[in-house]
Amino acid sequence: MSSALTDLFPHPIVQAPMAGGVSVPTLAAAVSEAGGLGFLAAGYKTADGLYQEIKQLRSLTARPFGANLFMPQPEYADPAAVDVYAHQLSGEAAWYETELGDPESGRDDGYEAKLAVLLDNPVPVVSFHFGVPSRDVLDSLRRAGTFTLVTATTAEEALAVERAGADAVIAQGVEAGGHQGTHRDIPETDGSGMGLLSLIAQVRETVTIPIVAAGGIMRGSQIAAVLAAGASAAQLGTAFLATPESGASAVHKQALTNPLFVRTELTRAFSGRPARGLVNRFLREHGPYAPAAYPEIHHLTAPLRKAAAKAGDAQGMALWAGQGHRMARELPAGQLVEVLAAEIGAAWTALSRGGSR
Repeated sequence: MSSALTDLFPHPIVQAPMAGGVSVPTLAAAVSEAGGLGFLAAGYKTADGLYQEIKQLRSLTARPFGANLFMPQPEYADPAAVDVYAHQLSGEAAWYETELGDPESGRDDGYEAKLAVLLDNPVPVVSFHFGVPSRDVLDSLRRAGTFTLVTATTAEEALAVERAGADAVIAQGVEAGGHQGTHRDIPETDGSGMGLLSLIAQVRETVTIPIVAAGGIMRGSQIAAVLAAGASAAQLGTAFLATPESGASAVHKQALTNPLFVRTELTRAFSGRPARGLVNRFLREHGPYAPAAYPEIHHLTAPLRKAAAKAGDAQGMALWAGQGHRMARELPAGQLVEVLAAEIGAAWTALSRGGSR
């Protein structure tokens, strides 16, 4: 297995790119400085915003880091279904004293412009979510000296990633917080995602490129488990969400361990695409009726989510979190990397001795 990825960082720990202002340069820098791989999330940012964050991150660390892009989405949403959902949300708009967003605010997330930034100002690693980029794009990044990863949620998707020419695949289990990185959004498959360990095993038997495991990982012992299963590294999002360097709101951070939020669920309520979050009022009331319409629903609910966050109302926010959210630790990001690395070592030592701890 190629070591081109893991040679970039001492510990097999990747900080997931969490869009929406969570994966800020200070978080990525702290993770990279501690020996992990920090990541910026370009999703929902402008091309210039991405450029400025890369510039800021480079001023904070000389160590390798990554940036993540959302793939443009095909037009398949039913406008009538979006209109019906907008009508259903009118009460929310009145409650938060705001207007609903324009569902036609854009489909491609500025993909081409952001890609141009990453080709003109190459970064060590680039990952992709919601689909597979073309071979030309992957080859162009490779020529620029960039290592490429693409998220997959099935073995079939992983094979498509390999055939497109990506350097590695991110195997994302159903336990993961935030959006599932499925290549096609098929409502009939909602809730049928595969658990991480089973997914790694299937992907390992399907492709030869390195695997980065993602989904519900919160402890070093879990990282050791996915490494033993065949992954080269583990990607953690929720574990880093609670750190002081994270750009998540205080309400979101506190909700991770708040006993009011006992479980997570995949929902289309906030964005129109399956994403795992803490079950709150908004998710319960609107999740069952939200159509398959991304990014239309994301744009539609954006003002509601912003108003709820401003009001400190956790019941109206998109509280993205993985299944292991109750295990979140409020440690500085660099210290968390060190603790996770020590836990990996302890797990390997216990395994070699035939023990359980």
